[in-house]
Amino acid sequence: MFSALVNAWKVPELRKKIIFTLLMFVVFRLGCHIPVPGVNSELISNMFSSQFFGWIDIISGGSFKNLTVFAMGIIPYINASIIIQLLTMVIPYFEKLAKEGQEGRKKMSQYTRYGAIGLGFAQAVIMSIYLKSAMINPGIGSIIVCTITLTAGTALLMWIGELITDKGIGNGISLIIFAGIVSKLPRGISTIYSYTSTGSVSFITVVIFAICAILLIAGVVAVQEGQRRIPVQYAKRVIGRKVYGGQSTHIPMRINQAGVIPIIFAMAILMFPQMIAGFFAKNSSFAAWLNTVFNFQHPVYIVCYALLIFFFAYFYTAATFNTVDVADNMKKNGGFIPGLRPGRPTAEYLDKILSRLTFSGATFLTFIALVPSIFMGITGMNLYFGGTSLLIAVGVALDTMKQIESHLLMRHYQGFMK
Repeated sequence: MFSALVNAWKVPELRKKIIFTLLMFVVFRLGCHIPVPGVNSELISNMFSSQFFGWIDIISGGSFKNLTVFAMGIIPYINASIIIQLLTMVIPYFEKLAKEGQEGRKKMSQYTRYGAIGLGFAQAVIMSIYLKSAMINPGIGSIIVCTITLTAGTALLMWIGELITDKGIGNGISLIIFAGIVSKLPRGISTIYSYTSTGSVSFITVVIFAICAILLIAGVVAVQEGQRRIPVQYAKRVIGRKVYGGQSTHIPMRINQAGVIPIIFAMAILMFPQMIAGFFAKNSSFAAWLNTVFNFQHPVYIVCYALLIFFFAYFYTAATFNTVDVADNMKKNGGFIPGLRPGRPTAEYLDKILSRLTFSGATFLTFIALVPSIFMGITGMNLYFGGTSLLIAVGVALDTMKQIESHLLMRHYQGFMK
């Protein structure tokens, strides 16, 4: 990895892309320290002191708890893109766009931007009304200013992400989330140091935590890169004087086909009980019950979290990998899996393999998501940087390094390509 980065820095084109990406990170970090006007930051910090908001604060780079212009982060864009992907399953128009290639993807990207602005505005309105008590001059004017500022911050982050994708290196939206997660690492290290220095946690516990973190990173890399290759043979076809087909290839089926999407969906649903509790008085018995039951370490929360992750893992995998379409395309192009007939038997075989892989991937995602709760329950350390953040960070780092290596490979073989 380090050799690839050194070689990339030596290439002028890649060096410009890397520098541009780093400059966009600087803009992102500056925005994370610009507060929303008319809001008392101390009261905001107290209102968002719950452990539940820790993960949201991590992916926003600390902007959420400080209520800066980037407080909502890129979450509205992620939600909009997920909704658009799900609409391709139920609305024929979006399904048609998804199959139109470059032009169809452009239109879907445009709809995603519109959806992100709409969702961002709705979320900003809810946040502004909820935070009315923390405003210096509570009123409709302060609510409007807060709503517009938060919505504009999300739009600016979306624009920065697209600039990174076009002129930088890697996927811009993913890199913004990556930058927000990595920016919290120094604070996490200082928290562990304070626990050790005060005697709250022993040095042996910290060493065990470090070893577990290294093993967890290795496991995330192995599962993220793991795949099962289904062999496919294409029959020879003679058209005129040319012979087509006859080669052997494979279908790569990833273990974690859904990525981190099931965890995000599950957390979005489990967010509602805490939001509902926030609208009740703090001394309300119902609000206290919701805050107790839907706590990271409560058995009810853990069970609901695990079940939702499994459900969305199967749902999203079925939405993104249609075994019937894959089998039909193979049949049209003269392809077949050795030992199986083309068509329905092939689709049933792929569906059986996909179900087993999805179960393994969902089990892995559940374990990763519950690591913070398990660790905090055993050691008592209050750490927000957990398995979900690690999964996102490692996945984005791997994808970015693959892009850098592909650029280097193209440059290396440029003479042969000519």
